[in-house]
Amino acid sequence: MSLPNSLTVLRIFFVPLLVALLLTSQPNRDLWAVGVFLAAATTDLLDGYFARRRAQVSRLGTLLDPIADKLLTSAAFISLVELHLIHAWIVVIIVGREFAVSGLRAIASSEGFIIQASDIGKTKMVLQVAAITSIVLERRFPAVAPLGTVLLWLVVASALVSAAHYFWTFWRKLDAGLKAPVRHRMVVLPGGEPRAEKGREEKDVAAH
Repeated sequence: MSLPNSLTVLRIFFVPLLVALLLTSQPNRDLWAVGVFLAAATTDLLDGYFARRRAQVSRLGTLLDPIADKLLTSAAFISLVELHLIHAWIVVIIVGREFAVSGLRAIASSEGFIIQASDIGKTKMVLQVAAITSIVLERRFPAVAPLGTVLLWLVVASALVSAAHYFWTFWRKLDAGLKAPVRHRMVVLPGGEPRAEKGREEKDVAAH
């Protein structure tokens, strides 16, 4: 397995450890949880960097990377609901958006194209990391509580805007694919006559 994909898989393995740290009552568990969360979030930066630097961009990495991100942030947000640090309805919006976009990516893949991560989506990920870190630490450092609230609302706004952008991109690419010209080619069957075979032009697969 390539280094970028290994880092992505490592991020997934961080998820149960993060949840365990957030939901235990051990001393300094909030500091440990933030440390693990930030380490996992750092792998998100490193896998993309190494994939580009080493020319190891792959279809597997393109599909696996957003799944790892969604597992990490969704697990953290759900744990914060359990700790009564975030209202459940806010997390429903955030996590629901993640499931909707994941389903959209799966449909796009079955149609022969991949939806690239948008700049809005990347900004949302940065806001999520900052919001989760601030909210986890607000009991120890009450001064960061207002910052956590502001960041959380920015997460909600960016989640809705980026979801709309992904759906618009999906429909635009799907419509372009349906309008793609049909080509004919001649094939010769054993013992038969040449005949025309119709096939739609291949869609471009976007690199991550």
